[in-house]
Amino acid sequence: MKPLSDTDARRAVEECVRRIVPDADFGRVGPDDRFRDVLELDSLDFLSLVELLSARTGVRIDEDDYPELTTLAGTVRFLTDRTAAKTPGATENPAATGNERTRSAR
Repeated sequence: MKPLSDTDARRAVEECVRRIVPDADFGRVGPDDRFRDVLELDSLDFLSLVELLSARTGVRIDEDDYPELTTLAGTVRFLTDRTAAKTPGATENPAATGNERTRSAR
């Protein structure tokens, strides 16, 4: 996947949230607001958002990454950083990554 711009990442976040909360009003969400609170996303909604964002962007999102996804600006930054960090031929498949580590350790 090509790197996401801030605009593309924000659009992805908004589209994914709207699949969970169709009437989500992003006009009420400032860049540093905790959008889960403003849009009243519960924990299951948040997990759905993580899955949708991962599927939409191709970015693997682990539980350790959740603190970076609390604000709109943080989520956009996370997605742009992760897509920029990908290199051609890199894989996000954990099984493949594990196999590569095993091969390089030999």
